[in-house]
Amino acid sequence: MHLTNSTTPVTVRHRRLLRDASVALGCAALFGLLAVLVTGRWYPLHQFDQEWIGELHTYAREHRIWTAAVQTLSDIGGPVTMRILLGFAAAWLLLIGARMLAGWVAAQALVGWGAQWALKLAVDRQRPAFADPVSHAGGPAFPSGHAMASAITCAVLVGLVWYRVDRRGRTAACAVAAATVLTIGWTRTALGVHWPSDVVAGWLAAGAVLGVVTAVIELWRPGALARDVRRVNWRTRPRVQRVIVSPVRTPQTDGPLDEGELDGPVR
Repeated sequence: MHLTNSTTPVTVRHRRLLRDASVALGCAALFGLLAVLVTGRWYPLHQFDQEWIGELHTYAREHRIWTAAVQTLSDIGGPVTMRILLGFAAAWLLLIGARMLAGWVAAQALVGWGAQWALKLAVDRQRPAFADPVSHAGGPAFPSGHAMASAITCAVLVGLVWYRVDRRGRTAACAVAAATVLTIGWTRTALGVHWPSDVVAGWLAAGAVLGVVTAVIELWRPGALARDVRRVNWRTRPRVQRVIVSPVRTPQTDGPLDEGELDGPVR
C-alpha cells in the first residue's frame, strides 16, 4: 500500500483513503464470490482445480529432486518467515520513533493472521488428497495461508521503501515482490497441498486486509502514517545531509513541502 504524503491537500488524502477502501471492498467482494463458487462446487472451477493439481502432482511424484527444491522454497516463504520479517520491520520503526507506522505494520501481521484462520474455519474446505502425497499440511485449505501472508508482507515492505527510492527502484521492488508472491503461491499447488483457487483466495484476502487496516488507521489518525514516513525519511538520511539541511528544516517542521519531495529519492 502506498502511504499518504501528509503535506498533500486534504482532497488528495481523501482520494487515497477512498482508494484504500475501494481495494478492501473490491478484494472482499471477489473473495466472497470465489468462496460461494468453491462451497457450491461450481463445475468449471472444480474441474480446473482438479486438472491443475492432478498434473502438478504427477510431475512432482516423478521428479523428487525438483519437488525437494519446491518444498524448500515453500518452507522459506512460509507464514512464520513472513511474520518474522514484519516483526523486525515494526521493531525497527518503533526504535526510530515511527510509532504509528510500526503499529500499521504490526496490525497488518496480526489482522492477517486472525483473518486467515477465521476464513479457513468459516469455509472449512478440504485439502487435495492423494494416495501418494509428496507433501503434507494441516488445517482447512481455503484460503492459502502462505499466499495470504506473503502478499501482505511483500506489499507492506514495498510500501515502506516506496518514498525512499526513485522510479527504477520502485519498479524493481514491485517486480521482486510480485515474483515472490507468485512463486510462493505456486509452490503450494505444485506440492499438492492447496487448490489453485485457495491461492487466489489468499491473495484476495490479503488485499482486503491491507486496504481495511490502512483505511481504518487513516480514519482514526488522519495523516499520522504520512508524518511517520517523513520521520523515517529524515532519520535514515546520511548524517552529512542531515547537518546541511537542518538549519532549513527539522523533522518537526509542519511547513509545506513540494509535492514531489517524498515521491522522489532521498539522497
